[in-house]
Amino acid sequence: MKWLHRSLCFCTIILCCIPVFASEVVNVYNWSNYISNEVLAQFTRETKIKINYSTYDSNETLYSKLKTNSHSGYDVIVPSTYFVDRMRQEGMLQKLDKKKLSEFKQLNPILLNQSYDPGNQYSVPYFWSATGIAINTHYLVKNSIKFWNDLWQPQYRSKLLLLDDVREVFSIALISLGYSPNDRDPDHIKQAYLKLKKLMPNVKLFNSDAAKALYVDEDVLLGMAWNGDVYKAQKENPAIQFIYPQPYYIIAIDSMVIPKYAPHLKNAYRFINFILRPDIAKKLSLATGYASPNQTAVTQLPQLRHTIVYPDTKTVRRARVQTDVGTLIQVYEHYWELLKITG
Repeated sequence: MKWLHRSLCFCTIILCCIPVFASEVVNVYNWSNYISNEVLAQFTRETKIKINYSTYDSNETLYSKLKTNSHSGYDVIVPSTYFVDRMRQEGMLQKLDKKKLSEFKQLNPILLNQSYDPGNQYSVPYFWSATGIAINTHYLVKNSIKFWNDLWQPQYRSKLLLLDDVREVFSIALISLGYSPNDRDPDHIKQAYLKLKKLMPNVKLFNSDAAKALYVDEDVLLGMAWNGDVYKAQKENPAIQFIYPQPYYIIAIDSMVIPKYAPHLKNAYRFINFILRPDIAKKLSLATGYASPNQTAVTQLPQLRHTIVYPDTKTVRRARVQTDVGTLIQVYEHYWELLKITG
């Protein structure tokens, strides 16, 4: 997800700002452009721990690498919601010792104890984002869109952008039908496919990586989007607005977890605690433009608060997270292929 398709290049190991006197290490595997060099350098200055920092471009890449080699050497990784769910169920993660996470108290309780990791036994939220509707108010009336179902209106023929993500797209159909976005009933998934087929005349294209640019350049006027992309798009084209659709919308939470065979466990906890500090969380949110789960840090971000990046509490409570659907993902993918081939 966004939440997780990021139009960012895949990178190999990056050694960030590491002084020669650092005698210990922590191996971190994270999304590209999801931290700042300043924060990495500060961690090493304060702790004398060298960071071996490497990046990936998808949850699938992360999962495949650790599944192939459980002794890969990583101490902290940052998967998204339903991959946390999958990895904890497959025994790939260590259960967290909360006594070693003194800064855990900084996290917004609304984002904790989600279905993908009840009680946050394995995961610590890092950033979060939302999937909603982008609309160009130069050409369309924002108040005309409130529900996902509104996207099926015939006046939007050939106007929509859909994210190029099977779970994201099926979520809007499942929600519109009154089902869970994590539905495991094959008949419900088929119904979602049939509903999406009716949407196809309105779809201009599928795209995740260039969605921001497409909205800014007005190549598309309406469609799915991640709130962070729209926040950045607004700076270039103020007509682009974001809607948190009724009744529910999807949020993606990327979380820090510790792999089962992490070789530097003590340093992993030190790194996670460091990231949880409000001053560090504030720096990260400003550097990346993503929403921090750190409620103390958010109070120190007047330039980002009360924007689409940080919706009000009432809106946040309408969010739903994606969880792993197990082998039913094959059913989703089957209908996804049919949808894109036959329309």
